[in-house]
Amino acid sequence: MDILIYGTINSVSLALYALGFAMVYGVSRLPNFAHGSLYILSGFVTWGFLNSLGLNYLLSIILAMVATGVIGALIYQFVLIRIRGMEISEIIATYAIGLAILEGLRWGGFKGMTYTLPPFIEGSVTIADIPVDYQRLLVVGIGGALVVCLWLFTRYTRVGLALKGMAQDERAAMMLGIDSDLMAVVAMGFGSMLAALAAILLLPLGNIVVESGYNVLILAISVCIVGGLGSWIGAILAAFLIGFAQILTAVYLGSHYQMVVALLAIIVTLIIKPSGLFGKQKELEERV
Repeated sequence: MDILIYGTINSVSLALYALGFAMVYGVSRLPNFAHGSLYILSGFVTWGFLNSLGLNYLLSIILAMVATGVIGALIYQFVLIRIRGMEISEIIATYAIGLAILEGLRWGGFKGMTYTLPPFIEGSVTIADIPVDYQRLLVVGIGGALVVCLWLFTRYTRVGLALKGMAQDERAAMMLGIDSDLMAVVAMGFGSMLAALAAILLLPLGNIVVESGYNVLILAISVCIVGGLGSWIGAILAAFLIGFAQILTAVYLGSHYQMVVALLAIIVTLIIKPSGLFGKQKELEERV
């Protein structure tokens, strides 16, 4: 039961890490290697609103998500729009931006065990003799609700349908009057807000540390590559495969091998099926 419970929690956490990355790539084919840095940045911004400005928790969360979304949109508007379509340049630019954000935070003194976010609900509950924090249960509940909301958003709203059209066939969408760059800005903003939402849900389970930005990026990339770059369904399925594999590895080999599972998943997928479980493109070897 502990493997089932904590495997589910870990899998939903990985899905939250990856959904923003998958959205940006699926719509605009941009590999946003600044994803992990935006995740950590949103945590520090929330902490700043909460502790430095004295705002209440809910308002701090909303403002942090909006601020992170705006930053993501600005990254596209002022940097990525100039190099869009040049895959290597996109990777270098987004990774450089992410590196600058993380190391800038470290240089600015945002390090150590000082920075934490409070859980939404204190305490824990026992499920089948297994103690589980209320915060972890919220992660599962909100993660499931988020997937449903994204499904409804991409099928019953004009913006969502435009994003879906761009993801399916960019040229056909442009022929129908959809602005490619505008949708890329929207996707980058939404993807950054999803990274912020993941941070706000998961960072209360530990401390806000700069190094976590690199780990989140690796985990998001592994989930998206295994599931198939650009496939949201593939990302969710891959999150459960990797999530349970990590928990089993932690139980039988040790928790320090969990990151090895994600890295091995990337390597094995690229060797056996480079397009991933649900990847639709056959030339992903070049993109990777």
